[in-house]
Amino acid sequence: MRRLIYPALIFVALGPVPGTVQRFPVDNLTQRASARSLARAPETSGTMRFVRGWHLVSPHSRFGGFSGIAQIAPDRFLLIGDNGYRTRLTFNGEGQLTVFNIAPLPVPSGWPDRKTMLDSESLFVDPAQGTAWVSLERTNQLWRFDHELTRLEARYAPAALRDWPRGRGPEAMARLAEGRIIILAEGGREDSRRNRAVMLAGAPGTSSGPATRFFYDSQGKGAVSDTTPLPDGRILIVHRKVGWNPIFTTTVAIADPHDIRPNAVLRSRTIGVVPPGLADNFEGAALTVENGRTWLWLVSDNNFQSWQRSLLLQFELVDLPPARTPDSKKAAR
Repeated sequence: MRRLIYPALIFVALGPVPGTVQRFPVDNLTQRASARSLARAPETSGTMRFVRGWHLVSPHSRFGGFSGIAQIAPDRFLLIGDNGYRTRLTFNGEGQLTVFNIAPLPVPSGWPDRKTMLDSESLFVDPAQGTAWVSLERTNQLWRFDHELTRLEARYAPAALRDWPRGRGPEAMARLAEGRIIILAEGGREDSRRNRAVMLAGAPGTSSGPATRFFYDSQGKGAVSDTTPLPDGRILIVHRKVGWNPIFTTTVAIADPHDIRPNAVLRSRTIGVVPPGLADNFEGAALTVENGRTWLWLVSDNNFQSWQRSLLLQFELVDLPPARTPDSKKAAR
């Protein structure tokens, strides 16, 4: 029990508190931000190598709480916060922030301005369809927007998510190349069969195929905070563990969707950990491939607390463990 005391105290300090209205002592809606480069040298060894990073700062009252990220063009990023706001960032070739805009996510008329109703936790953009998808944890819904999150197009409450606990809804979401969507609850519990997950046959409203319910065992890595697809068909999963020194440990692992079976347990293989000097509450992940090199982007949720930071980090993934061949997958079954 003693080992849980410090994490419990930390979580009490985190905010905003679920169920409350988003309020600030004095509203500041200034459309201004800066990206302060982190004084840390790039890494040259390991599988997950730090390249560069920024501390994002803005006087805007709703800036922060980042829980999802997508790179929509070279040096252009779309972020969502768990307070129901989206942020656009554009960098120039020198890594300087040149474009910044923050606005509330479009919501239906009369939609309550409460954390429980605006808890957007994960994001992916489908460039082929010109759409963006956002998962809302406490309502267990998926919302479809235009590709820059300026127009709400549809809302769905997939049947496979309806019995998920309100506080452990769709925390992480990834769309595979062929259209299937994997959704993971925050999980992190020692009993893996309490860590729910589902694979949808396709985007809601476009596919009538059955959903595959399964479970995810993080094997002590911590709670799931996001997931994103790899070019080879596997998924990268980000885990967050709360402790004392450092307060947050972020572990990145790889899992293979070919291993997903109905009502079975999926596991992953660790490929890296965010260095202690960069430790924070990383909740958003995106992956891009440029000129044959694979880049991982992580963004942190500052929980609107002065002692936390909104960090945007870039890593290069090098020499990933190979995926199993079709023959070895068949044998493993």
